[in-house]
Amino acid sequence: QVQLVESGGGLVQPGGSLRLSCVASGFSFGTSIMKWLRQAPGKELQWVSSITSLSTIRTYQESVKGRFTISRDNDKNTLYLEMNDLKPDDTAVYYCGYRDNFRGQGTQVTVSS
Repeated sequence: QVQLVESGGGLVQPGGSLRLSCVASGFSFGTSIMKWLRQAPGKELQWVSSITSLSTIRTYQESVKGRFTISRDNDKNTLYLEMNDLKPDDTAVYYCGYRDNFRGQGTQVTVSS
């Protein structure tokens, strides 16, 4: 069955960086569009970024453009999100997603001084 396991979250000061990872299994990762989502406390789930199967197209939510970079390693079935210049508004649980109905358990990112 589909499994998505995120890691790499933590507590970071404003302006800091984190790299999230998501290991996928149970489906054809190398031919699938993948995405990152996030959910801040008390708010709805929000799309952050997507990447096509061969990394040719990467799209971002406006608020993270220029700060976040999505990437993937199809040999390792792993999706990444490099996050730089983090802001308190980036605080959320981050999920990797496959299609519309699969996501992992999430990893907490907290940006605070």
